[in-house]
Amino acid sequence: MTATITGLLTAQAQQRPNAPFIIDAGAQYSYSDIYSLSRRFATLLSERGVVKGDRVALLCGNSAAYLVAWFGANFAGATAVTLNTELMGDGLLFSLRQSDPRIVVADASWIEAKWSALDSALQALPTIAIDSVSDFFQSLRPYAEAALLPTHRSDIATIVYTSGTTGLPKGVMSSHGEYAAVGVAGVDVVDLTPQDRTMIFLPLFHSNAQMLGVLPVLTAGASMALFKRFSASTFFDDAARVGATGFTFVGTVVSILAVRHPGVQRNHKLRFALGGGTPKQIWPRIEQDFGFKVNELYGMTEVGGWVTGNSARATRIGSCGTVRPDMEVRIFDENDEEVPVGVQGEIVVRPRKPGILLSGYFQNDREMVQACRNLWFHTGDRGSFDEDGYLFLSGRLKELIRRSGEMISPTEIETQLRQMPGVLDCAVVGVDDDVAGEEIKAVLVVSSAVAPAAVRSFLEGRLPLFMLPRYVEFIDVIPRTETEKILRRKLQYLNDQVHDLGSPKPPR
Repeated sequence: MTATITGLLTAQAQQRPNAPFIIDAGAQYSYSDIYSLSRRFATLLSERGVVKGDRVALLCGNSAAYLVAWFGANFAGATAVTLNTELMGDGLLFSLRQSDPRIVVADASWIEAKWSALDSALQALPTIAIDSVSDFFQSLRPYAEAALLPTHRSDIATIVYTSGTTGLPKGVMSSHGEYAAVGVAGVDVVDLTPQDRTMIFLPLFHSNAQMLGVLPVLTAGASMALFKRFSASTFFDDAARVGATGFTFVGTVVSILAVRHPGVQRNHKLRFALGGGTPKQIWPRIEQDFGFKVNELYGMTEVGGWVTGNSARATRIGSCGTVRPDMEVRIFDENDEEVPVGVQGEIVVRPRKPGILLSGYFQNDREMVQACRNLWFHTGDRGSFDEDGYLFLSGRLKELIRRSGEMISPTEIETQLRQMPGVLDCAVVGVDDDVAGEEIKAVLVVSSAVAPAAVRSFLEGRLPLFMLPRYVEFIDVIPRTETEKILRRKLQYLNDQVHDLGSPKPPR
C-alpha cells in the first residue's frame, strides 16, 4: 500500500498521527490532520461528480490547502493536474483544454484575475475556490472521510506540464509508483529522518517541489515548511525561524544566496540543499560559510525527478553525482551509440524497475515515441561520465551555441561571468549571424555601471577566444520561469540597447 502517495500518507497518519507534517504561515498541521482533510476533500470531489480516472486541475499557490487538494484528488481516484499559476494566453488555454479536467480547484485570487480570460467552454467548468487555508479547511469539516479506494502503483497520480519555453507544453503523466520510488531515493541521498524539516519555496505545481521535497518528507515521516516564494534577503532568517534542516532548489538559487550573503551565515540548522545548477566554483564556499552540504542532482520531470545525485556519503564537486540504484543512465552520440568515458553526448535514461519514469505525455503519443526511441528516454541534455561513474552536465543540446562550427555551452560562460565584480546575475544566449551561424550575447544585471568592453576583457584568459561574447546587454532582471530556469528565448534579440563589441580578435 505504501507504493502509492495515498498509501504513504495513510501509513504515516496511522503510525505517527500527531507528528508535524506541514508548517504553513505559522500554522502547524499533523499527519492525521492532513490525512483526514484530504479524505474529506475526496468526499467533496465525489459529490461534485469526480470518479476514478478523472482529472482535477489545481491552480493554487504554495499552501497546506494545495497539498490537501492534491492528496484528496488521489484519494478520490483522480489525477491531479498541477498547473502553473503564472500561465496565461495560449499556454493556459492549451493546458486546461488538453487536460480536460472534471473540476478546477483554484485560489480565489487566481479566479478573480484570470477566469474571465478563459473561453466560454472552460468557464463552464465547475470550480472550488480557496480563499484562505483556514476557511478552506473549515469548509471541509462537515464532510465524512472518503472510503479508501484501491490504488495501484501504476495509476496516474499527477500530470505536470513542462514549462513550455519552446512550443506548447507537454503533460507529463507520473504514476504513484514513480513518486514512491523518488521518495525512497530522496530519503537515501540526504539521509532524511523524521527529525528533519525541509524548506519548500519553489512552486508545488513543479516536479522539484513535489519529487525532491514533498515525497521524501512523506516517505521519512519528516516535516516541511512552505513558503510562497524564494526570498534571498530573508532566506536564512526564515530557515532559522521554522527550524529547517534542508531545502530544495533549482537553477541559480544557491548562486544568488552566495552573492546576497557574502559573509558567514551559520545561525540556522540547515544541513543539506537538494537540487541542481550549482556552479562548481562556489560549492566549497557554500559548505564552509553557510554550513550545509550541496547535494547536486541531475534530473527532469520526465525521469522521475532525478536519476543521478551527490549523496550524503559520496560527492564529487562539479558533478551531478552517481546513478540511482533503480536507474540506468548512458551517454549516446547522434547515432544512439554509447560513447566512451569522458566523451560528451546526450544523456539517456531507462529504469531498472517498472513504473518509475513517466508513463507518457498526456494525449501526445508522438512526442513520447520520439523521446523514447531505441528503448531509452532521450533527455535532450548533454553530459559525460568520469571514470568513477560521476555525471557531469554540459547543458541543453538545444541551448548550445553553434559559432563557426564550435559548440559552446552558455552555462560555462555564465559561470565565469558570475565571478566578475559587480555582476549580480547573468545569462548567455546565441543570436543569429549570417557569417558565424550564431554569435554570443551576454546579458548582465550589475550593481553599478560597467563598461561593455570590460565584460569581454574580464573573460579573456578565462575562456578560449571562440567563447568570448560579441554582444553585451545590461538589464534589470534576467527573465526566468517560476523555478528559476532562464527563459533564453526572451533574450535572443538585437536592438539599440545591445552593445556590439565586434568579433573577438586573436591576440598579436
